[in-house]
Amino acid sequence: MNTPTPPQPDSLQRFLFDKAPIRGELVHLDESWRSVIERHDYPDKLRDFMGELTAAAVLLAATLKLKGSLILQIMGKGAIKLLVVECSGDMKLRATAKWSGDLAQGNFAELVGEGQFVITLDPKDGGQTYQGIVELIGTSVAEILQNYMSRSEQLETYLCLAADGQHAAGILLQKLPELDEHSEHYDPDTWQRAVILADTLKAEELMSLSSKTLIERLYHEDDIRLFEAQKVEFSCSCSRDNVARMLEMLGKEEVESILAERDNIEVHCEFCNQRYEFDKVDAEIMFVDAVVLPPSDARH
Repeated sequence: MNTPTPPQPDSLQRFLFDKAPIRGELVHLDESWRSVIERHDYPDKLRDFMGELTAAAVLLAATLKLKGSLILQIMGKGAIKLLVVECSGDMKLRATAKWSGDLAQGNFAELVGEGQFVITLDPKDGGQTYQGIVELIGTSVAEILQNYMSRSEQLETYLCLAADGQHAAGILLQKLPELDEHSEHYDPDTWQRAVILADTLKAEELMSLSSKTLIERLYHEDDIRLFEAQKVEFSCSCSRDNVARMLEMLGKEEVESILAERDNIEVHCEFCNQRYEFDKVDAEIMFVDAVVLPPSDARH
């Protein structure tokens, strides 16, 4: 009996059914996921929900072949106020969350309450940004995203997601229109069977087994083409210059008013918790010549 192999750390792996109109992806997040949560003290349940959304963002970003970024936001009026995940086309991710009160009781839908799901495609090159806003339909992160894809993108999608304090993982299946129903390989039941088999996965299996092992267990009767894995990593795009530009937008009068009440202005990045500090000298330089900024020397 072959010994199961562990997953390749922080990787996304695509696969394709050779004789069926189905594509798939598997993602395993390890150090990249821990880099997200080690900077904040998230309750366990919120952490796991955010991990599921982070795995989903990587899976969906990979299907879109983006040059910019995909941003997923879940905004609620319950104990969970906000979940935000951003994943770039080159598989760099960051995430953050806001909550209040007790998260001990209730499923995802109950803890979010009435809310909205927002998906944003930001090309990052000056092109047009796309944004879709829908109500939350489903009791889990996976159900909400599946419903969005089937309703808004008219693309049948299956997601299985899992996360804990060490790992986040997910599998995505999408039914494609490429294979004509008159093809000798066409089997109308293949999609349903693929979903039923994927639905047997346990969270522990999804997080602890390699893509190759999982695919062999699930689809040993199918011809599957497995592509080379792609690296995923944590990366935050915040910088001292970006924060300075934000302060410039507040205006000189507002910044000077804040500095009149305190010695400096502190700004913390919501994603990586990086701390940026600006004093009166920094403000003078900022507004004397808003184009030229001092070297990026963030104070910690």
